[in-house]
Amino acid sequence: MLKRADSARHYEWQYLDLMREIWERGDQRVDRTGIGTRSVFGAQLRFDLSDGRMPLLTTKRVFWKTATREFLWFLTGDTNIRSLCAQGVEIWTDWPLDHYRKATGDQISRADFSARIVADVAFAEKWGDLGPVYGKQWVNWPVYEPAGEGLFSQRAQGVNQVADVIDSLRKNPGSRRHIVEGWNVAEVDQMALPPCHKTYQFHVSGNKLNGLLYQRSCDVALGLPFNLWGAALFVRLLAQQCDLEPGELVWMGGDTHLYLNHVDLVEAQLLREPDGDPRLAILRRPDSVFDYRIEDFEVTGYAPQGQLSAPVAV
Repeated sequence: MLKRADSARHYEWQYLDLMREIWERGDQRVDRTGIGTRSVFGAQLRFDLSDGRMPLLTTKRVFWKTATREFLWFLTGDTNIRSLCAQGVEIWTDWPLDHYRKATGDQISRADFSARIVADVAFAEKWGDLGPVYGKQWVNWPVYEPAGEGLFSQRAQGVNQVADVIDSLRKNPGSRRHIVEGWNVAEVDQMALPPCHKTYQFHVSGNKLNGLLYQRSCDVALGLPFNLWGAALFVRLLAQQCDLEPGELVWMGGDTHLYLNHVDLVEAQLLREPDGDPRLAILRRPDSVFDYRIEDFEVTGYAPQGQLSAPVAV
């Protein structure tokens, strides 16, 4: 779909070219949300991560701290939105809010729902859980063991894929099995939203760590800027923990789409030109990949153009 980036062009043109291709030539489809999309299948983007480079969009403001807080939340294995809401991160609030409204008939505002999730532990336990989404699969993929004739019981601690990948990168860097997978077929139906950024694979070349993300479904206007940041951050964290240098991020999209009600955002962003060279510094190396804090990250050289917003399709 899209080929390797020309090093002479600003990295963000890849993203804008993909957006334009979808908007002008994508297949118009009816989707799960009922809103409708324009879609292409099988896109690819590539980004250089050396010297602190990150695929941070400049043609609109991307709230990289929010994206980082979400990623660090994934690494905890938590599946309840309470800790996110307490940090002012509302990325996942719409799904439990929609469930609560339908189940109770109470048309509570998003702000009030989020505030109650934070203030009321019992309310959060009942209404704030998303099911076994991303982080649960990343660090606690369920394992079942024989427990008598024809019976199985779930082990208290499942497979920590992230820890296993780090161990594998350190001990067997040439392996083709450096994979973190989010698509647990047996539990997809229990998730508030099945994983979109579902498969991560890592590859060591010399002393450089490259990462590939396969995304089965991609909202290019709202989701992809966060997904690119999160995937690049994943590479950066693993590289630091494994004494490697960040190499390249390869992003691959399955159903790669723009929602029809994002027309104002798309048309405004396509009129803008990328500029600047933002860099990420990781200020501390904790003992474990699971011990990073938001204060450990600093972005410099980021002067984005104005914020562009659009409704999230739930």
